[in-house]
Amino acid sequence: MTMILRSSPPSPFGRKTKIAAKYLGLMDQITVEATATGDPDDSIRTQNPLGKIPALVLESGQVIYDSWVIVDYLDHLAGRGKLIPNNSDEKYKALVLAALADGMMDAGILIVYEARLRPEEKRHADWVDYQREKIIRALASLEANPPTAGLVTIGTIGLACALGYLIFRELVDWQPDHPNLAAWLEAFDKTVPAYGETTPE
Repeated sequence: MTMILRSSPPSPFGRKTKIAAKYLGLMDQITVEATATGDPDDSIRTQNPLGKIPALVLESGQVIYDSWVIVDYLDHLAGRGKLIPNNSDEKYKALVLAALADGMMDAGILIVYEARLRPEEKRHADWVDYQREKIIRALASLEANPPTAGLVTIGTIGLACALGYLIFRELVDWQPDHPNLAAWLEAFDKTVPAYGETTPE
């Protein structure tokens, strides 16, 4: 089986799917194809009508998106229960953490887009502050109750990517005030080599 992952190195959502694929031992079945979501001629707009990445093109031609659906599909290929626990309590803990991480990434991307896509005179500081406050609240919640060290799920992979994106884009200098979370990310990096292997340049 050969699948094509439409993604871009800076995308934290694309990074999440790549880490999942590597962790599950499926990366040798996937070819990563660079994607320019801002290019109207890029085929991503026909593969995913929303024009968003990541998107996983199966050998049959079927396209799976968005990132959590791709991770669910990869978990299915790997035999289920590897990244999305079968136990209902653990499953929903993982999915809620995944939702929180996705929200942090969404907020971060909106901050980046505000600076990148709007002329300076049309940027809304209140909107940027609103998005950054979401991230700050999430960080405070996670600092008070960080994930279990060594636990690898759709949620912890997403969280690692969210924290990595904050570092990559220099959106929030979170490490000094969140030592528990910083220690957790350091441990995750050691547990999951794919995290370091997918660090955007």
